[in-house]
Amino acid sequence: MRVTFYTLGCKVNQNETGAMEQLFEANGYTVVPNDEPADVYVVNSCTVTNFGDQKSRKWLRRAKRENPGAVTVLTGCYPQAFPEEAAAITEADVVTGSGNRHAVLTDVQKVLNGDAERVVDIRPHEKGEQFEELPMNKFADHTRAFVKVEDGCNRRCAYCVIPRARGPVRSRDEQSILQELRRLADAGYKEVVLTAISLPSYGTDTGTSLVELIEKAAAVPGIERLRLGSLDPDMLHDEDIRRMAAVKKLCPQFHLSLQSGCDKTLRAMRRPYTTAVFADIAAKLRAAFGAENVSFTTDVIVGFPGETEEDFKASMDFVLSQKFLKVHVFPYSRREGTPAYDFADQLPEHEKEARSRRMTEAVEAMRAELAAGMQGRSAEVLLETPLSATLFTGYTKQYLPVLVNAAGHASGDIVRVALGEWDGKRCRAALK
Repeated sequence: MRVTFYTLGCKVNQNETGAMEQLFEANGYTVVPNDEPADVYVVNSCTVTNFGDQKSRKWLRRAKRENPGAVTVLTGCYPQAFPEEAAAITEADVVTGSGNRHAVLTDVQKVLNGDAERVVDIRPHEKGEQFEELPMNKFADHTRAFVKVEDGCNRRCAYCVIPRARGPVRSRDEQSILQELRRLADAGYKEVVLTAISLPSYGTDTGTSLVELIEKAAAVPGIERLRLGSLDPDMLHDEDIRRMAAVKKLCPQFHLSLQSGCDKTLRAMRRPYTTAVFADIAAKLRAAFGAENVSFTTDVIVGFPGETEEDFKASMDFVLSQKFLKVHVFPYSRREGTPAYDFADQLPEHEKEARSRRMTEAVEAMRAELAAGMQGRSAEVLLETPLSATLFTGYTKQYLPVLVNAAGHASGDIVRVALGEWDGKRCRAALK
């Protein structure tokens, strides 16, 4: 039996797809690329925007049209957040949510064996539910491993449907994480990224903390780099920062979730911090890790309901003042099931797109300026994609993309380089 997966959304979704692939492989299936025929087609959906839902439906329709005898599966956040809507998608033979990934294989087998013509198996999230273990031990085409340590979110931001799709905060057992890290180290992975829906919430439900996990993860032999997923700035405290700075394996690159650089918009979004709080946390991280050593990345939404031109300019000014190495800019996407869907003063699409372009141009210019300022510095690079027998792309600890000629080395090696010119996409570098 052949199975193929189409994944939308975040690193957590990608991690879960990898776990499902290994689950199917362990039960005799062969995982194939999307462009090859398969017996089972699985879309792991994202529902952050309506566009994600549309992509899921479009892929399912095409799979069913071109492979009428195959079993089609819709799983993930879309069915979990909107179960009735997802259940009505007749192109999907199996519909499951994000609450029980192990059930996908069982439900597919029911249809393949003729025990059921169609299966809708969406289990609602419940208070007190436990983290679902989906351990990974290999990552196709990746030289860094992504380890999911938490699921769910207890916040209620006005624009976000994720708490509805993912349920409450659930932390993974610490020993399970450390065991997985040891397996990954034994498999040759040198860099690990800790991922989650709400990473700073790790341990708040179990009596531990993210910083304790970082310290213990760094002690695993063979793991040379630890990197963190997205962090809410108001959840980082002085003691956390002090302890993290003492962990030498922790990459000094922090993805601090901003969303807007305008306080008025942050209040409308129901984000629990101000730009002053954000700037204070960033300053403390710079002081603890070294201003020239640390880097920041973030996400920014433009065109939120009620955002005036003055609000947008205030957001732009703040974003540029923080000197982010990378900014993911998104035009606001109106999402049913969120409070902001019904907010007054919705902006027209063309205005949101125009602001997105303006913000993107500004932050890309800032990125080029920061990269140019790093020219001549020494850095350690994890070699990733080989472009030839000797030419590799990779990333520094600060998550600066690099192109380096590293004859005699292979993907997964960590090499020391001298950083050169920025070519618009990557920093040219030479081995030291």
